[in-house]
Amino acid sequence: MNIGFDLDKIFIDYPPFVPDSLVNRLYRRETSNKLEYRMPGKAERTLRVFSHHPLFRPVIKQNISELKKIKKNNCKIYLISSRFGFLKKRTESLINKNGFSTIFDGLYFNYDNEQPHLFKNRIIKKLKINTYIHDDINTITYLAAQNKNIKFYWLNSQKLGKLDVNINGITSISQISLK
Repeated sequence: MNIGFDLDKIFIDYPPFVPDSLVNRLYRRETSNKLEYRMPGKAERTLRVFSHHPLFRPVIKQNISELKKIKKNNCKIYLISSRFGFLKKRTESLINKNGFSTIFDGLYFNYDNEQPHLFKNRIIKKLKINTYIHDDINTITYLAAQNKNIKFYWLNSQKLGKLDVNINGITSISQISLK
């Protein structure tokens, strides 16, 4: 089984004291009928590089522990993150510091700055992913519509159970079905 995971809010948390709603509003472009993420300007890039310092982005230890259990089930696990190219140094430092390259069978980052949902869709198809876990319901909904045969899990703090034909809400990585 090939399982894909997003990075932020799955294994790396947002900065403390910053509401998720604010972070999400900064990332998405508000359009009426199209999923679109915005590329920040130069000043905002500087702020984001600062906010991605490991001091402000704690590791979610429980999820990394669960990931290691999943790995023992002979699953291939992949990290598929839409982090833009201007965060490359911070991301590589984080990956090295936490030993992610020894845990995952492959690491894929959006350093060419594609639209995040399009990047993830392309990589999911390329890797023949069977199951994908993400924290953004908008991205999950898009990916699920494009990949009807893949199980998607929306990791969140409130909604549990079947949300759509191939989308399930979970509150812990331990709730992923490996069947």
